[in-house]
Amino acid sequence: MAPEHAEPKTGEPPDERPLDEQPPDEQPPDAPDAEAGSSAFGEPADREELAPAAAPAKRRRTKAQQRELKVRRRAAKKARAAAKRPAKRKPIVRLSKPERERRRPRERTGVVVSAAADKTIVVRVELVLPHPRYGKVVRRSRKLHAHDTRNAAGVGDRVRIVETRPMSKLKSWRLAEVIEVAK
Repeated sequence: MAPEHAEPKTGEPPDERPLDEQPPDEQPPDAPDAEAGSSAFGEPADREELAPAAAPAKRRRTKAQQRELKVRRRAAKKARAAAKRPAKRKPIVRLSKPERERRRPRERTGVVVSAAADKTIVVRVELVLPHPRYGKVVRRSRKLHAHDTRNAAGVGDRVRIVETRPMSKLKSWRLAEVIEVAK
């Protein structure tokens, strides 16, 4: 018949005495101790009586807890940085902005459809591009209003227009040159 207590790990033969007669320092950890106030199942009555050798398993944090911890750490870091700032602030010095490099304006060529308005022409610009899925070459056209200061272009003329600052609700282009005059 096997003894009721656990065998020692050192390789010594188990003590054949009953658990009640064993000295308290030799009793196995799962043996009930009447003086300590433990339950009949070998569980300690109070949390304080847990042995320090039985370290609790490391708790895994949820993603929400990890996020909150990250936010708290960031706030603490910000507070530490604020505490290091000097009490007196430096005066604000305005530096001149560096000149912005402008991109090259877009250019389009097209045919003048209308020149009825003063200093304004309407140019039809053709786009020829392959369809993204089917690959067939598709023609698209668009009408652009352009500024013509000298009213140089007439209906049917082939012109080159250049993008410019908005001059009105519809006009953001200006006439650069008349390439071919209509016959």
